[in-house]
Amino acid sequence: MPKLEVCCYSVDCAVMAERAGADRIELCTSKQEGGITPSMGMLEWATQHISIPVHPIIRPRGGDFCYTKSEFEVIKRDIDQIRELGFPGIVIGILAEDGHIDMERMQQVLVQAEGMSVTFHRAFDMCANPIVALNQLTDIGIDRILTSGQQQTAEVGLPLIRDLIHQSRGPVIMPGGGIRLTNIHKFIDAGVQEIHTTAGQVIPSLMRYRKAGVSMNTDSEADEFSQFRVDSDMVAAMKDVFVPSVVRFRQKAG
Repeated sequence: MPKLEVCCYSVDCAVMAERAGADRIELCTSKQEGGITPSMGMLEWATQHISIPVHPIIRPRGGDFCYTKSEFEVIKRDIDQIRELGFPGIVIGILAEDGHIDMERMQQVLVQAEGMSVTFHRAFDMCANPIVALNQLTDIGIDRILTSGQQQTAEVGLPLIRDLIHQSRGPVIMPGGGIRLTNIHKFIDAGVQEIHTTAGQVIPSLMRYRKAGVSMNTDSEADEFSQFRVDSDMVAAMKDVFVPSVVRFRQKAG
């Protein structure tokens, strides 16, 4: 069954995504850092208020995906807590210093996450050799690979995404990165079965009083009085296009 996954950086976004028809949510926080592990309060809230599958990201910090011993200990503790809360899946990715998959640690992750679906996230787009990485992740039993085709956007990375779909012997290849209603047809034509999108928009803060000359952000150019939110109309429109089109594509291919 085709699935539209929506990346949500807040509980409000998760509610809007579910109401708009999302099939699954990748739950994270800190969009500026590309997504890091949600807080325990956020995770607990999601288990109580969201009924569609939620896969939290497990990423202890922004930046690269090569972790210290202490960071990996935090990762394992997060897996335990997320599993205890009853989430059906996690999103994670760990690389070694040479840019290849850290097989030893990923195998530990899969043992610890037994019973949960595991998506290898866009750390895949930072690895040294995507075909080698695909084979490695297949061998250890990863369920899904989220990728932009090792490009800044999935649209630019479509040639590699097509190759990965054709070569995959197991993991679902789920494109993500700049996918919108305006280009979703290109991914349908490529034969994708799942799509990842933020489907978002920037909205003004609710704050009426705005303190001048003081910033909480190290980026002096950042607008702290705007917030990123899921565009529910966009999610609904993408769902309406994606699911019927994938079904027709399968029937035609069959």
